[in-house]
Amino acid sequence: MKLQDNTILITGGTSGFGLEFTSRLLSLGNTVIITGRNIEKLRQVKQKFPAVHIIQSDVSNASQIKVLYQTLMADFPRLNMIINNAGEMRKLSLHHQHDAEDITREIDINLIGPIRMVQQFLPHLKKQKNAAILNVTSGIALMPFAISPIYGASKAGLRSYTQSLRIQLKNTNIKVIELVAPGSSTPLNDKFINEDGFSSTALMAPEKIVDAAIRGLQNDKPEIYPGLAWLMRIASRIAPGFLIAQSGKMGASFMYSEQ
Repeated sequence: MKLQDNTILITGGTSGFGLEFTSRLLSLGNTVIITGRNIEKLRQVKQKFPAVHIIQSDVSNASQIKVLYQTLMADFPRLNMIINNAGEMRKLSLHHQHDAEDITREIDINLIGPIRMVQQFLPHLKKQKNAAILNVTSGIALMPFAISPIYGASKAGLRSYTQSLRIQLKNTNIKVIELVAPGSSTPLNDKFINEDGFSSTALMAPEKIVDAAIRGLQNDKPEIYPGLAWLMRIASRIAPGFLIAQSGKMGASFMYSEQ
């Protein structure tokens, strides 16, 4: 895929992968629009990258997605690429009582959000000469991550959805790409730093992950596995039990306590 002169929407563009994608894609000569829930963080990105366009929008809110679509169709009719990057990751002990609505928050953001985004923008993308949808999943989509059970379920679901979407759109002009991101030194993982069994040295710099994603996009790779994600893909096929056992070690004192 040619990564110049595109009009690209990035959800969750204020930090982590979203911010790195913003920097790289602007430098390649694209029009970039980012969304996020926090207007102050969006304004900070705008100060850092004056060329970026910012829109406050929450992917977990269906009505806000509709308003976002209307705004972009009016202001950016050449939109031809969406990067579904917004995500949330929590550590949760299922021994504890959780509010029935709150327990599914990561599903709403990480899985239902991208599905709604695709459904809303798909008719428009079909009309573009060159179009792409990039869904950011995780190495955790390949294995259970017991300390973050809802996050893991959301990313596994998004991976399955992305594969089905690619099959259904194979006769269209839309490329469907999955970035299977390994653990990275982004705010998403900060909450795990002091957990037993967690090694921050294994975290990959977000710049390197986005570098790999850019190369994958340029080479029309349908699935991109930076760093340890490639090893996780292999291990999930030949030694799934080992991955499950390793998952059970991280944060064990947090997970196994009923207090």
